[in-house]
Amino acid sequence: MAAVASQKRFIMDIASLFRLFLLAAIWGGSFLFLRVGAPVFGPPALIALRVGIAAVFLWLTGLWLKRRLEFARHWKHYLIIGLLNSALPFLLFAYAAQSLSASLLSILNATSPLFGALIAALWLRTTITPSVAVGLILGLAGVVLLVGKGVALAGQAGWPAIAAALIAPLSYSVASTYTKARPTLATSATPFANAHGSMWMATLLVLPLLFIAPVRQMPLAGDWAAVATLAIVCTGAAYLLYFRLIQDVGPTRALSVTFLIPVFGVLWGALFLNESMGWEALGGGALVLTGIALTSGLLKLPRRPR
Repeated sequence: MAAVASQKRFIMDIASLFRLFLLAAIWGGSFLFLRVGAPVFGPPALIALRVGIAAVFLWLTGLWLKRRLEFARHWKHYLIIGLLNSALPFLLFAYAAQSLSASLLSILNATSPLFGALIAALWLRTTITPSVAVGLILGLAGVVLLVGKGVALAGQAGWPAIAAALIAPLSYSVASTYTKARPTLATSATPFANAHGSMWMATLLVLPLLFIAPVRQMPLAGDWAAVATLAIVCTGAAYLLYFRLIQDVGPTRALSVTFLIPVFGVLWGALFLNESMGWEALGGGALVLTGIALTSGLLKLPRRPR
């Protein structure tokens, strides 16, 4: 029996590892589709379609799984998460995708845990250990290199895009810290309901922008395919996959997907958009990922002997 149980745990570990890499590949690909869709649809229309289609997809999935949303009870919570974890960062990344490469966007997206460590220290009064401090310094150095690379690629017009691409992961971090600061509110709704309800709220927040920024040009079939993939696969299905990972391996291990997203983002950008990575991007990415490992506790500085 012990051998059978051990084998079952091993199989589940392999399944979770597969889901982790699949999720990283999907989310890494989201920046590719942003690069394709943003110049055609414009950021507001692209993100309205992204969250709207994803909301419908999750609604249909909820009907199939018989999952209740309890919208009247949790709408304020869904509104906050929808704003900070979807509407605002999605819009900012779509704006940045008009100027910056998918590779660079995927690396800048990985700075979220760095912002999270700072926000948690200020908001939740968590202690900044030596490992976290060194991680923040390395992460900042990596961001400086990446900013230089972004400006070199896009010129002075790249500064607003870089600012947007850094505010987006900051927004993710604020959303994450909010759920930690309000554990009862965050857990009163199921993970699926959080994803579903927040996506409807994100749709309501973004839709009014279409009146001042309609679709820029007539989309082609390939453009619509990119939007559909971004909404259904990279948003709706990815949320389901992410929450399944949280259920199987816990939130800490599930968050390790942050390290893998830039790998796939760079890979997809090179394969499909012919993007190249200079030493600044590679070095900056390495510093950011090392900083994340230190701030998240996956790596720790050696203790001094007493």
